[in-house]
Amino acid sequence: MINFMDFTHRPILVTGANGNIGAATVRLLKQHGADVIAAGPSDELLAPVVDETGVRGLAFDLAAENEVCRALSDLPLYGVVNCAGLGGVVGPLQDADVDVYDSVMAVNARGAFLVTKYAARTMIAAGRGGSIVNVSSQAAVVALTGHMAYGASKAALDSMTRVAALELGPHNIRVNSVNPTVVMTPMSASYWGRPEIKDPFLAQMPLGRYATEEEIAAPIAFLLSDAASMITGVTLPIDGGYTAR
Repeated sequence: MINFMDFTHRPILVTGANGNIGAATVRLLKQHGADVIAAGPSDELLAPVVDETGVRGLAFDLAAENEVCRALSDLPLYGVVNCAGLGGVVGPLQDADVDVYDSVMAVNARGAFLVTKYAARTMIAAGRGGSIVNVSSQAAVVALTGHMAYGASKAALDSMTRVAALELGPHNIRVNSVNPTVVMTPMSASYWGRPEIKDPFLAQMPLGRYATEEEIAAPIAFLLSDAASMITGVTLPIDGGYTAR
């Protein structure tokens, strides 16, 4: 039987590997044989996942093009997971801070664009195809109160997914997005953990609960794998049915 989830000898870059979803993705890919490169803003922040899993760490500022170019120009890759993300501040549009907006866009949209730009070059040069998975959000699919910057950044990421799928398809490079619901990470707990927010939100979700990191990592691995060899340009909700309302 063919093992479609065998990533042996396949180097896969995971940005935001210092975060909860990123680290879960690193662990799962490592379990399936991938040569994982865990990327994050500093060696110190990457140390826990690198020490735990034994994968390679790669520190760079993904909002700085010169650093992305330096890190990726000579890095052979089969796959990329653009998982780095910044939540920003949840609040009314009329009170939004433009500096926060710019920071969220710099990481969530511009950073993923730069990583994809330079990773695609080496993947095309290698001529072996590959797969890129962008970690988007349900906020790109439906409007969430107070999420102007975050929603805009993830909607931009979904659009980049479709364009990249169109342009890279002839090189046998697939590009897809996953659009998770809330995962109760430290970044999200301060808002989504409040009963007045959590209770009415989950009441509208068919499955009625938040997702776990592992429930996001598994579809990411699927889209990277040969089991998804005919899937590209897709934005896949992982949201317990929330956006199906």
